Amino acid sequence: MEERESPARVNLRRVYEQSRRGHPKQEGTRLVGQPGPPPPTTKGRPRLLLMGQSRSGKSSISSVVFQKLPPNETLFLESTARIQKDQMASFMDFQVWDFPGQIDIFENPNYDIDAIFSEIGALIWVIDAQDDYLEAVARLNATVLSLQRTHPNINIEVFIHKVDGLSEDFTQDIQRDIQIRIQDELSDHGIENAPVNFHCTSIYNHTIFEAFSKVIQKLIPRLGILEGILTNLCRTCRFEKAYLFDVLSKIYIATDSTPADMASYEICSDYIDVIIDMTEVYGSWPRPASHIAKLEGEPWNAPLEEQVACPCAESSMLLHDSNRPIMLREVDRYLALVAVMKEDSYDKMPLVNMNVEAVVEGLKEFFEITKPRK
Repeated sequence: MEERESPARVNLRRVYEQSRRGHPKQEGTRLVGQPGPPPPTTKGRPRLLLMGQSRSGKSSISSVVFQKLPPNETLFLESTARIQKDQMASFMDFQVWDFPGQIDIFENPNYDIDAIFSEIGALIWVIDAQDDYLEAVARLNATVLSLQRTHPNINIEVFIHKVDGLSEDFTQDIQRDIQIRIQDELSDHGIENAPVNFHCTSIYNHTIFEAFSKVIQKLIPRLGILEGILTNLCRTCRFEKAYLFDVLSKIYIATDSTPADMASYEICSDYIDVIIDMTEVYGSWPRPASHIAKLEGEPWNAPLEEQVACPCAESSMLLHDSNRPIMLREVDRYLALVAVMKEDSYDKMPLVNMNVEAVVEGLKEFFEITKPRK
């Protein structure tokens, strides 16, 4: 007998297909500043374009976030001389393009602008907050004006970078000044409400991962469904906060609806590092056949696969300062669900485990439905 799909699954598939196809194209021109049709669905991998002045920190950002380079070692990176393209195998396959700061691609005829921006996910413009940023702001304004004529729906994310050595008040003053300069310039050219967002970042703390998390979330179809799932999980299990992490980059692709808490994010992110380090030490070493035979012999007399209670990674720990447990549950090879629990959560662990298992299965179904069709 053929298995029937649940009404929720059928509805989710129908909504996603409608969102993926978008609206039919309309002929004619669009006035600057008016909302246009949604961007076309890309056939390839979405791109994150890193642009900005030389020595602003673009290569350091890419190396720390996606290549796990320790921040202190970025001091020895050479300046980018040509476009560096990196393929990222993750829950969402995407590309990171690092552009040399000394080249203006809009003035150089050797660059095909349509090819570069045709499958873009976001343009990330990096500004060095510890340097004179007037030229960087001028180039950014020129870039936004050029893109408004050809690709007006591109999300532009401004990373005000290297703020780790600045006071909080001074950082806010710099962000306010940059934001006003950009908005005033765009307003003078008749552009209002351009898709430009600002983030203060540093590779020496978690702000760079927080910023990339917000960038990646805009590329996820039906993000609100993921947030709703995590919000219901927190309400049912009385979690303080829940994150869905990309394990390799420590970017969280979704969280519940409660206000963002940098402290809980840092704890969960560091916890993932601990689990990965322990896995590399204890989980990946080759076991000799004699050792496996001993484990499968007396008194168990069963294959290792049948002796494991859960085939996926599970872990939990208790914070001594506030008695708040943290639990981690693997979703697939790329994603992990990490939640900060409350003090009395251990009293209801069977119910918590049952709810978490149901959410994990729902997340797998969500990504199966919304993954790009070839």
